[in-house]
Amino acid sequence: MGLLGVAIAGQAPMDGAGGGFATRIPGTTVDLAMVPIANPAPAGEARGEEPAFWISATEVTWDMFDAFVFEQLEAELPEGVDAMSRPTKPYITADRGFGHDGYPVGSVSLRAARGFCEWLTLHTGRKWRLPTAGEWTHAALGGARGPWHHGSSAEGLEAVAWFKDNARRKTHPVAGLAPNGFGLYDVHGNVAEWVETEDGAGQLMGGAYLDRAADLAVMAAKTPTSAWNRSDPNLPKSVWWLADGPFAGFRVVCESPPPADDPASDAQTPTDTPQDSTGTSRP
Repeated sequence: MGLLGVAIAGQAPMDGAGGGFATRIPGTTVDLAMVPIANPAPAGEARGEEPAFWISATEVTWDMFDAFVFEQLEAELPEGVDAMSRPTKPYITADRGFGHDGYPVGSVSLRAARGFCEWLTLHTGRKWRLPTAGEWTHAALGGARGPWHHGSSAEGLEAVAWFKDNARRKTHPVAGLAPNGFGLYDVHGNVAEWVETEDGAGQLMGGAYLDRAADLAVMAAKTPTSAWNRSDPNLPKSVWWLADGPFAGFRVVCESPPPADDPASDAQTPTDTPQDSTGTSRP
């Protein structure tokens, strides 16, 4: 059974109504599972039936992000997609040797995460974006009270999160540990996730593979700092990659479900052959 079946069909309870769906990442054979999230209900009231948004069951992985970075520029692209809409080719092996296919993307700036959402929007015709801090917190708790989705104590965190105590100073394949109550994986640990803040500066939430348990709590956040790109040899500094921020990744939100006559998948036929972070063509 694929991730869609694991993350959506096999988890209970699911948040909201309307069901999940999967979207095919353009130019790949990779599907991204999306989970419906309803707004939290006021005290004493039943939760709404319709999802407020859909959020990816996992963090965006390298094999998904490669299609954005390495899309063939000479190919026929949707209107609005040009050479300036994607990150420059990384000058380092961006995955740090941790692992590639199925591993969460890291070292990406807020601009790169937003760019991926804009690229996906242009290719699919529906609205994709980063979650707000409030949306992320609600989704990450999975119906629990926190400060972690598995409970109020850090005991047992190893079963749901890759962090300082068990990650061995590296990221791990997504969806390798238990999900939260809404079917979301790795909201704590692995890589920290970009969210939109009211001031537009963005911040990272959820903690990462190098962090302590306390830094994985849903209200903990990392504020962007120049130290995350201190060793970048580019002049000016890269706006796409964080040379000293391998912990920075993201997951995505979709504001609209697939058409009613195609509830299970938003799959597309792969077009261009993406390349990995070393410039090697990928199947």
